[in-house]
Amino acid sequence: MKPPPTNALSLPAWVLEFADKTPQSPCLGVPEGWLNYAEVATRIQRLAAALAVQGVGRGDFVLVALPNMLATPIASMAIQYLGACCVELNREWGAKVLGEVAEQTQAKHAIVLGKDARIWGQLAHTWQSLWVVHPSAPNESMKKALGVSPLWLQEDGQVEGEEEAPPPHTPAPDEAALLVYTSGSTGTPRGIMQTYKNIRANTESICQYLELSCADRVLSILPLYYCYGKSLLQTHLRVGGSVFFDNRFLYPRVVMEAMGAQQCTGFAGVPLTYEILQRQVGDLKTLLHPSLRYVTQAGGAMRPATIAWARRTFAPARLFVMYGQTEATARLSFLPPEFAESKAGSIGRGIPGVKLRVVDAEGQVCAPGVEGELVACGDNISPGYFKDEEATREMLREGWLHTGDLGHADEDGFVFISGRAKEFLKLSGHRTSPVEIENALLMHPNVAEAAVVGMPDALEGEKAVACVVLKVAGQTSSEALRKFCYEYLPAFKVPKHIWERTSLPKTGAGKLARQLLKQELVEAEA
Repeated sequence: MKPPPTNALSLPAWVLEFADKTPQSPCLGVPEGWLNYAEVATRIQRLAAALAVQGVGRGDFVLVALPNMLATPIASMAIQYLGACCVELNREWGAKVLGEVAEQTQAKHAIVLGKDARIWGQLAHTWQSLWVVHPSAPNESMKKALGVSPLWLQEDGQVEGEEEAPPPHTPAPDEAALLVYTSGSTGTPRGIMQTYKNIRANTESICQYLELSCADRVLSILPLYYCYGKSLLQTHLRVGGSVFFDNRFLYPRVVMEAMGAQQCTGFAGVPLTYEILQRQVGDLKTLLHPSLRYVTQAGGAMRPATIAWARRTFAPARLFVMYGQTEATARLSFLPPEFAESKAGSIGRGIPGVKLRVVDAEGQVCAPGVEGELVACGDNISPGYFKDEEATREMLREGWLHTGDLGHADEDGFVFISGRAKEFLKLSGHRTSPVEIENALLMHPNVAEAAVVGMPDALEGEKAVACVVLKVAGQTSSEALRKFCYEYLPAFKVPKHIWERTSLPKTGAGKLARQLLKQELVEAEA
């Protein structure tokens, strides 16, 4: 089903339209309750008014580091309402990386979680306004931890003050709407620009092939700083549907029960999501509500056995296996459910509006069955990396996005991925630089050298495995090193195994021979 006709480009504009057409329709929900479109629109405008008083305006970067809660999408939409660019961040990154992003963007405004006050207080950064989301108004202890007197945004998106909001900004198609950060090849944060044109193209394409309508409600366990999670919000609000956020996936049965109670029509997850459900919720099929009609999977390759399990368990809901990148504003291809068996293992064909090709080193299209690099073009492709022209030129060549993934197309145009040319790892659905993990290990006083590679993992698809050369051999255990990593990395980036070696394989130029190391580890596990 196509989205309703509109010339509006931005997500807040779509919400305002439905607030006018169907004000009482549910829009955003959490286990504590729901907000309808009228309520969400009002909160967007009130927060936009408060942000404007603090000096937020067109072209400004505003950092948002929050978990999924009602305040999170309301904050990002209020920022875009003013023509500013929202920079949503993983709050688990820690002070060092968050500080680097603040420095890169020169952001003068941020919206953060009150419980993270100590982390943000470590940043040597000058804020024009710093907002905290907290159950109650900031106290003296929080102010002391932050080093500034913050403003207060409630968890449900309400803000103090009755200032009148300015008229909503009407963006140009190529204007930056979001700056999405991922790990770069050197382990430093890398921002990917997403324009209003990118977002609308990606959103409307997904709406089309999932046949979304105002009757759809998706259960979202994916963070909003992740492009897959963000696309769930964008697509469902584009058609006047609703999104139910649930952060309790540590208890997957509770979340599945909530999905049924909320009569959700859609569910989305990365491979680990389905592995956990398969292992921990034995009677999952009995918990599913008849309203569930589609299930999606992206964020890395899922084991064929798990795909088959998901298709059986969630039936009659249809499983859509999808592929994408942040550089593509989330989505590049999908495998229609009717081809699940005949094209098993494929990522499908390009989504509406996207062209996919498999090309050789000279950029020529490969014949069916011949391996090459997957490239793509379409209005959803990002204009590039923030303040990194060299990386942008490498990514975009003659209008085509070079994904860095290797594969082949069959005679029907279905694409099969065989591996990644780049060294990024896919950990719990997140693209991760091995250098970032290596740098954390090298901070340990007894680590002289460190190397990280990705290895197959039955549960998560891929796991990080590290090899280290210690300054004093045998003095530091693997578990001690893993515990050390938890101080500098989010849990999903901590290596599953750390092996001590006397040396690491090197190239003739003295560089780490990462592929050779991986080969040695594969042989050792065989």
